[in-house]
Amino acid sequence: MTEKTNKNIILTGMPTSGKSTIGVIVAKILGMDFVDTDILIQQRENKRLSMIIEEDGIEAFLKCEEEALLSLDVCNCVIATGGSAVYSQKAMEYLKKEAIIVYLKVDKDELNRRLKDVKGRGVVLRDGESIDDMFETRVKLYERYADITISEKGLTLEDTVEKLLTELGERSK
Repeated sequence: MTEKTNKNIILTGMPTSGKSTIGVIVAKILGMDFVDTDILIQQRENKRLSMIIEEDGIEAFLKCEEEALLSLDVCNCVIATGGSAVYSQKAMEYLKKEAIIVYLKVDKDELNRRLKDVKGRGVVLRDGESIDDMFETRVKLYERYADITISEKGLTLEDTVEKLLTELGERSK
């Protein structure tokens, strides 16, 4: 998949799964553009994700996120979505039309180890919902939309990138 393509690569997964970091690296290697939808939302709303959630509430944030995803009109781009992007069926179906959706899978123990500042990161966590509850709900959604699943268990960042590039290469044959 090193040749130019009109297809986008959409990265989904839990907070801390490396969507943004891996996305930048993959975009550089493949000569594609890169978009981080969390940054896009912050630019559109002129405030941090955590502030949108704190000041406007989770439902308002999810609406902002859906609008940002539906506004994307790019090609040959790696797109790192926010972890909660999968809550919008409309947005995910829109993205899936011209994209390969990749689920960067971390297990529950790894998520709990990595995710320290839920509030500061702007993670969508509803009242009374634990990280484990969020995990169980989102995994089903990530799996539903994924064309490719990359398990990060036991992998370094470089290993994950290599595995993703191999999977993308296999799909382009």
